[in-house]
Amino acid sequence: MKTAVVVLLVAMVAAVSASECDMLARLNVKSQWMRAYSHGRDREHFAEAIWRAVFAQVPEARSLFERVGGDDTSSAKFIGHAMRVLAGLDISINLLDQPDALKAQLEHLHHQHDERHIPARYYQALDRALMHVLPAQLGRCFDKEPWKACFHDILDGIKG
Repeated sequence: MKTAVVVLLVAMVAAVSASECDMLARLNVKSQWMRAYSHGRDREHFAEAIWRAVFAQVPEARSLFERVGGDDTSSAKFIGHAMRVLAGLDISINLLDQPDALKAQLEHLHHQHDERHIPARYYQALDRALMHVLPAQLGRCFDKEPWKACFHDILDGIKG
């Protein structure tokens, strides 16, 4: 009986904390990101998968990437840009447990993106793309609720 009560309490705490980007969710996201983001060619394939998923949803978004070869997500020029974008996301995710530094990072990214007048649906496409690619990368280890909460906080900071 005591075990059932403990399990129920743990489940309730997990359900409540999963709907917000609390410290436990932040650490979970950071840990999963470290595995998903990987390194080398795996990282490049990860970036390419994310952008292909974005462009599958909003093909017109490619026009924002004309300068970096957005018409060919396999090109070295586009992969280089995709890696820079993911580096900004990597910094943001790694700052999740440092609120002041995260705020400064998101303000920086907001200023970079604000002048480009990026439609809200493009951010939504990135969100859906990441929520599609991460489970493929992480398998059963993917924990959707903390990702939804924390990544929405990051996107909201970038959108402003």
